[in-house]
Amino acid sequence: MNTTKWVLDPSHSELYFKVKHLMITNVKGAFNSFNAAIDGDDFEKAPISLTIDVNSISTNNADRDAHLKGGDFFETDKYPSITFKSAELKKEDEDNYKLTGELTIKDVTRPVVLDVVYGGANKDPWGNDKVGFEVKGKFKRSDFGLNWNAALETGGVLVSDEVKLEAEVQFVKQQAEA
Repeated sequence: MNTTKWVLDPSHSELYFKVKHLMITNVKGAFNSFNAAIDGDDFEKAPISLTIDVNSISTNNADRDAHLKGGDFFETDKYPSITFKSAELKKEDEDNYKLTGELTIKDVTRPVVLDVVYGGANKDPWGNDKVGFEVKGKFKRSDFGLNWNAALETGGVLVSDEVKLEAEVQFVKQQAEA
């Protein structure tokens, strides 16, 4: 018996985040290396997993990237990956879903709820079945021990506690032996 597995198409997928800086603008960054899989054709019941290579972080500023990889934030020497494991994908309407699961950063695991928009399914020019999703969510970085900050003279903080996530992901269907 064969089971279907959907694997990430990294050349057609992006994972971004943004945080408020100086309480006035958003600074965006990306993780350029990550893997995700959906195990099954019924997306509402299929386990979904994600692993992010934290060392692939890019904010278009080498000094900031080095700071994020260091001890004040991700400690990539000790914690090189961020993971997500789904618990439930619940259909809200024709194209919209709520994805609940466990996000793990620096060995701290917390529940998160993400908004998912099903973009559709299609075959690429080479006959591969593809599906696409847009994912958005937010969490507090302090919940995961990412506490570094600096107070501002005028009140407030340098970096917001809230982190917003956005992803555009495309998966390709594979047949796996059961």
